[in-house]
Amino acid sequence: MKTPTTFQKSRRAAFAAALFMLLPLASANLGGVALAKKDPVYTGKFSSAAAGGYDVTAYFSESRPVKGNSKFTAKYRGAKWSFASKENMEKFLADPEKYAPQYGGYCAWAVAQGNTASGDPLLWTVHGGKLYLNYNKKINDRWSRDRDALIAKGDKNWPEVLN
Repeated sequence: MKTPTTFQKSRRAAFAAALFMLLPLASANLGGVALAKKDPVYTGKFSSAAAGGYDVTAYFSESRPVKGNSKFTAKYRGAKWSFASKENMEKFLADPEKYAPQYGGYCAWAVAQGNTASGDPLLWTVHGGKLYLNYNKKINDRWSRDRDALIAKGDKNWPEVLN
């Protein structure tokens, strides 16, 4: 391995010094908050689809998850919502708060614990006229055992858990 020349050493030192000087500026501009804050609607890392692309109105009208159709989409809270039909899309747009999953589609049990985790649209519950999603079957079962108390905790924690 070659020994670095004086010129190479000085270039590296200059680069390191410049980086060291720019770090406070970068963190001041980003403020750390932008990096830490999560989106108000869970869509996954590589998607903008809310509820995994499932039609959230179907949980209420058909009591089951129904995959949305790309022909019927709407934007709400920065996410793309898909619906099985034009009628379902219109129903959602008329009252999105009625159909959108609680806690932005994040795992209801995790929010009750003061955290966030992905919500799985296949692990769902409609309770008290509201839709809740959970992370996995084990968590969904745990959440179902003490749903009312966990909803009360989740309601207290939401939306602060996004920070």
